[in-house]
Amino acid sequence: MRVVVTGGFGFLGQRVARALLERGTFDGVPIDRLVLADLVVPDGSPPAADPRVDVVQGDLTDRLGALFADPVDVVVHLAAAVSAACEADFDLGMRANLDTTRALLDAARAQSAAGGPTVRLFFSSSVAVYGSDAALPLPAVVTEATLPAPRSSYGVQKRICEQLIAEYTRRGFVDGRVARLMTVAVRPGRPNAAASGFLSGIVREPLAGLPAVCPVAPDLRVALASPRRTVEGILRVAQAERGVGPGLLNGTLPVNLPALTVTVAEMLGTLRALAGDAVADLVTLAPDPAVEAIVGSWPAVVDPARANGLGLAADPDFASVVRQYAAEHREAVVVPVR
Repeated sequence: MRVVVTGGFGFLGQRVARALLERGTFDGVPIDRLVLADLVVPDGSPPAADPRVDVVQGDLTDRLGALFADPVDVVVHLAAAVSAACEADFDLGMRANLDTTRALLDAARAQSAAGGPTVRLFFSSSVAVYGSDAALPLPAVVTEATLPAPRSSYGVQKRICEQLIAEYTRRGFVDGRVARLMTVAVRPGRPNAAASGFLSGIVREPLAGLPAVCPVAPDLRVALASPRRTVEGILRVAQAERGVGPGLLNGTLPVNLPALTVTVAEMLGTLRALAGDAVADLVTLAPDPAVEAIVGSWPAVVDPARANGLGLAADPDFASVVRQYAAEHREAVVVPVR
């Protein structure tokens, strides 16, 4: 089996790659080659050193010929431009998120039409597809039956891609699976251009002894998932057998991954309880209406019934999320976490 991970050297891409390499199989079939495709390939990335791994570097649309030079069985499509970057640069978002996804779908369709395998294609969508419209306010709890009404360019692009994948699946061009990811926290490393990036920064930076800015009101509620639970969800949806019943993927609707609902104040309170006052006091409140407008448009409570049926669950509390980060990134934590 040949598996391709786009965005393979991004934060989630590397974690998905490591999980696949550790398991050695996808849906019970041995992985012969794992192809990691990304615009940038960092030096010394552990997955790249594995003899089963091939690396394809460059703009994804330009490199589809290399990806499909040999038959592709599975694509885990994680490559994307993030929310605030899409809002700042409309053309970037349309190109990176919409045009690239359609080109990937067409390459998979061409492979099938030529007698090759039908690609199982997993797409990482987002809770950002939801939003509140004046004519139809967002309900207190969203389900997959809630009408998506995105309030950001990023959310619109993700929603269009969901529909494209459903149509390509209906026509038999691909076997598409979509999961809507919650905000992933706590992410390590440098801040990125995601509007929700501060939700990691207000924990990551103080634990490193650095100041952080919180651009939203403390009472804002958000839907979070740890990196570990997010990767678990990606691989479960990607590998689920289709059908009706427990553990089976029914229909082509996207699956909302489970979410831990917390307020920003609760996050900061947890940081204070686990790392002390001096660490928590490194966070400064500085409202940014542009950030709050994007993040505040996303739902905070998600019905997890379909994901629970696949055996997935939310993180139990925010303290477990912080402890997970501290345990996995000891080199970036300068204070003990209780």
